Amino acid sequence: MHKIGIIGLGHVGTTVAHILLLKGLADELVMIDQNAKKVEAEYYDFADSFARTEHSAVLKCNDYGELADADIVITSFGDIEATAKTGDRFAELPINKKSAVEVGRKIKESGFNGILLNISNPCDAIVNELQKATGMPHNRIFGTGTFLDTARLQRAVGAHFGEAPQNVSGFVLGEHGNSQFSAWSTVRLDGQPISQFADAGKVDLEKLDEEIRQSAFTVVAGKGYTSTAIATCAVRIVEAIFNDKHEFMPASVYLEQFGTYIGYPAVIGKNGVEKIVPVKLPADEAEKLAASAKTIKDKEEA
Repeated sequence: MHKIGIIGLGHVGTTVAHILLLKGLADELVMIDQNAKKVEAEYYDFADSFARTEHSAVLKCNDYGELADADIVITSFGDIEATAKTGDRFAELPINKKSAVEVGRKIKESGFNGILLNISNPCDAIVNELQKATGMPHNRIFGTGTFLDTARLQRAVGAHFGEAPQNVSGFVLGEHGNSQFSAWSTVRLDGQPISQFADAGKVDLEKLDEEIRQSAFTVVAGKGYTSTAIATCAVRIVEAIFNDKHEFMPASVYLEQFGTYIGYPAVIGKNGVEKIVPVKLPADEAEKLAASAKTIKDKEEA
């Protein structure tokens, strides 16, 4: 029996809930949002679908006490309009930082002892705030981070060469935001280093990196928000936890050397972050990672 809580039922939180229910990953689903009418509406919309779906679940609404025995809590509160207007996820920090303190306090008071997965932006800074507010160990609270950005890298590289995104491996590291970077030293296409293709003049890595960085805003410009891809990433992480997959993926994890959460490769299983996997980066990429960590800390503390 799996119990999941979702705090924040905007476009992303609702899409996460929908995918979880369709996949049968939640036997109980606790939906929490400051907009009580929205929660009630989603309750009936999901409940009405159960007569036509393979799976169903017990739905609970706006009760932090129900999180006490939850396995996973997903935080997805935020204000996409702030990001859309500025092109910077840190535009959401003032309001989401306050929300993180309040939500974190309520999660702690509930007696929750599971794993907390954050989606709310700016993802890395908000995980920092939630961790401080809850006092949870770093391995049991982390964020989606650059897991989505890495999927965008796989899509962009695959599309450039006319291949499936699954044929592309490697990582986008750093902030889930403007200081992120494609760690090209880690990227492979069909098992071959991407540098081989770049050296042969078959791809402009700098141009592709900027396309990946701007992918979210291309989506936002067209539909006003992102939802499907990030929700899919969050559910993939939930599956890794529930099935104890020990799956290797980038996520927003706490790196001691930087004193902050940041997008970096880790192994995810039933205990959350089972281990962080050191990646040997060339000097220029190591500098970008350190600079991205500094950006996260400086903006969070400003």
